[in-house]
Amino acid sequence: MNMHGPVSILPLVLDRVSFSVGGSDIIRAVSLELRKHACTVILGPNGAGKSVLLRLCHGLLQPTAGEIRWSGPQPEKHQAMVFQRPVMLRRSTAANICYALKRAGVPRAERQARAMEALRLVGLEALADRSARVLSGGEQQRVALARAWALRPDVLFLDEPTASLDPAATRAIEDVIATIHKGGTKVIMTTHDLGQARRLADDVVFLHRGRVIEHTPAATFFERPASDKAAAYLRGELLL
Repeated sequence: MNMHGPVSILPLVLDRVSFSVGGSDIIRAVSLELRKHACTVILGPNGAGKSVLLRLCHGLLQPTAGEIRWSGPQPEKHQAMVFQRPVMLRRSTAANICYALKRAGVPRAERQARAMEALRLVGLEALADRSARVLSGGEQQRVALARAWALRPDVLFLDEPTASLDPAATRAIEDVIATIHKGGTKVIMTTHDLGQARRLADDVVFLHRGRVIEHTPAATFFERPASDKAAAYLRGELLL
């Protein structure tokens, strides 16, 4: 079910975006257009700049050079981000979600119903009253996804959403991500897990040393990578 109105903040356009810290370039002249519908997965070796690129897109970091443009008004109100290690407040699972809805200006009368709907989406309705901080890592990540989805974002950013989780928890998270995406939310995520990228990605952005080497449909990237570096990465070789 698509929970979004007719106005979208997409496409997202990056125009020669760079980001430097202490004179060191982490993102270098990146130009991208990320459109609606596709689940975009950002791949690349350690240190490629994947998480920094995600934070730039989300607005947590400001580019040193270049421009980031959303197509709709007030983009900050129509996007959400889930981090590798989500922060859980010292309150119940449902109250964690209600607090996010309160911060977003959702009327008090709507919050509990939306929180429970979000917990149903991630299969944790039975844990609504349990302290979020005693949940397993996989359950906490599902609560973080529920908390983000409850805000009805047009775009959801995910930074290594299954890092350090076991295979069963990873698959549960992937199922939630797929459901959120099918519901109309644009997903932009980073991962080190190539199997996960194959399962979820519609298109792939491949980064190396802060530069976009390829941006292509996922099937093309995995079957016929256009660059030697992407081919080496897919073979599991260390990129220098």
